[in-house]
Amino acid sequence: MDRRKFILGIAASALPLALPGSVLAGFLDAIMDPNSKESKLLSGAKSVLSSSQQMDYKSERAIGERLAVEGLRRYGMPVEHKGLQHYVNLVGMAVATNSPRPNIPYRFVVVESEVQNAFACPGGIIFVTSALVGTMHTEAQLAGILSHEVGHVALRHALKSIQRAQFFTGVGQITAATMKGDKGAQFESMIGDLQNVLFDKGLDQNMEYEADQSAMETAYRTGYNPAGITETLQALLKVESGSTKKGSWFSTHPPLPSRIAKNQAAMKKYPDAAALAVLPERFKSQAK
Repeated sequence: MDRRKFILGIAASALPLALPGSVLAGFLDAIMDPNSKESKLLSGAKSVLSSSQQMDYKSERAIGERLAVEGLRRYGMPVEHKGLQHYVNLVGMAVATNSPRPNIPYRFVVVESEVQNAFACPGGIIFVTSALVGTMHTEAQLAGILSHEVGHVALRHALKSIQRAQFFTGVGQITAATMKGDKGAQFESMIGDLQNVLFDKGLDQNMEYEADQSAMETAYRTGYNPAGITETLQALLKVESGSTKKGSWFSTHPPLPSRIAKNQAAMKKYPDAAALAVLPERFKSQAK
């Protein structure tokens, strides 16, 4: 399918999305119910694999949902703007379909926050703050940021971070029978360390650069001008001095000038970028 036709058609799509008031409510309620399968999974009723093996998707998603609860606590609840939530999910699903990992379910949520940030939880739950959306001016810019976060999920960056730190060393498979004592405490410690990585410290700089390159390729494959993410970074550079730093894009990502330079250098791979979708008017009508 021609990429531009695909992009021009997404506004008419009707994905089955949960909207504000019910966004994320299903899994949040399930986590809070001690008898639910989601809660049991978080407690170790399903196996969480050691660092020598690739974690199964159900465990990955459950860990992501656990982290999503913390993300909502720190950044705020979903914005009460159904049109915006729907629009961001349409763009997000479009780029996810063209990502390195298109075969898992993704969920995109705009949260009410003055902090400039976006982050991805393992398994495909992706948040973007209302402040960051407010800094953008085109759909290509939104697609670039969402593609960056999808890249983190697709490349399993958060999980690789905890595996490198060997939080699973000596644990093996965590099951209902073994989720007690030191092993259960180690699982909880791993969750806490992942929270620190996602919300405070940030991922390894090379992972961020890798996610940027993945974002440009994914946006391009979807039919967007891949310069969108770089334009957003340039906009962030202009507002950085007056923005909140703690827990923001500025404190959890590499310096903006280095990312901008790397992305600009990578544009040579996309000689036809100027002919691809940017869509400022559609972004303005849907996101503002």
